[in-house]
Amino acid sequence: MQFGIFTVGDVTTDPTTGRTPTEHERIKATVAIARKAEEVGLDVMAFGQHHNPPFAASSPTTTMAFVAAQTERLILSTSTTLITTTDPVRIAEDYAQLQHLADGRMDLMLGRGNTGPVYPWFGRDIRDGIELAVENYALLHRLWREDVVSWQGKHRTPLQGFTSTPRPLDGVPPFVWHGSIRSPEIAEQAAFYGDGFFSNHIFWPASHTAQMIRLYRRRFEHYGHGTADQAIVGLGGQVFMRRNSQDAVNEFRPYFDNAPVYGHGPSLEEFSSATPLTVGSPQQVIERTLSFREYAGDYQRQLWLMDHAGLPLKTVLEQLDLLGEEVVPVLRKEFAALRPAHVPEAPTHASLMAAAPPQSTEVSA
Repeated sequence: MQFGIFTVGDVTTDPTTGRTPTEHERIKATVAIARKAEEVGLDVMAFGQHHNPPFAASSPTTTMAFVAAQTERLILSTSTTLITTTDPVRIAEDYAQLQHLADGRMDLMLGRGNTGPVYPWFGRDIRDGIELAVENYALLHRLWREDVVSWQGKHRTPLQGFTSTPRPLDGVPPFVWHGSIRSPEIAEQAAFYGDGFFSNHIFWPASHTAQMIRLYRRRFEHYGHGTADQAIVGLGGQVFMRRNSQDAVNEFRPYFDNAPVYGHGPSLEEFSSATPLTVGSPQQVIERTLSFREYAGDYQRQLWLMDHAGLPLKTVLEQLDLLGEEVVPVLRKEFAALRPAHVPEAPTHASLMAAAPPQSTEVSA
């Protein structure tokens, strides 16, 4: 099982100091957080893609390539790659190039994006979001698997005899997670292709997450990719920790109360009760995370959001120390002991290469 963090790249005012970091500071902080994630033994860091304020995350491949050059083991992913407003040809080429630069230490999560005004900036309409996600990924899937592609669809110009370059590293396309908060069509899409399904798992109650994952698992089996419990599932989440749980609550409360995504609504206690948000001690985080298995089943990737809502870099790095030293080692051991032998581990470039059909070595006379 893989453990890691994800970032959305928000530039948010710290409510305790009134200071807003510059875009430069926020971008450089993201790199520092990635280096720390590897230092403390995490497996994955995922980077967001946004094209509107208050975010500074418009080019995840640029950041991921920069981080790849400064790390050795960390798997780089996205949270998410916008399959709706980014041309699939660009995705195919950009992420294949990144795959080579990172020596296979990467995958990506595709998402629709839910910010309506962004769509027309790229010549799209949010009302076509699902249709765009389905059509664009159908093309992307082929571009990585066929050397020459002729294609015609509804939402972009046709391709005739097109070859996407560079070709995927070792002939193995990057592994794809389909991320969704509320769209069953995306769970269906992930199942159809036998790809991973990533449930954001932050804003909605456990019952909703369980329903989406059950749908994905059932359809994964329906399409013949394996049994339902062999489907590849990832979960998001958010935690804030101090060794004393009340210290964690007291410190995080002003950030929660003013956060753009959930501030000025339910109280911290109400939100923590209704969703997977966990604010407390490392032991509470361990217990809460282990409980996810009760409704998600045996899953392959757990990512936490650690750096948004205006939290200063120093605090985020302290959180990563707690995560790497006190939380993840226990979770690794506990989840490994619970997982049946027939349930696969999280896909990596090496495992995908091992599972790929052998390449032909025949030479024509």
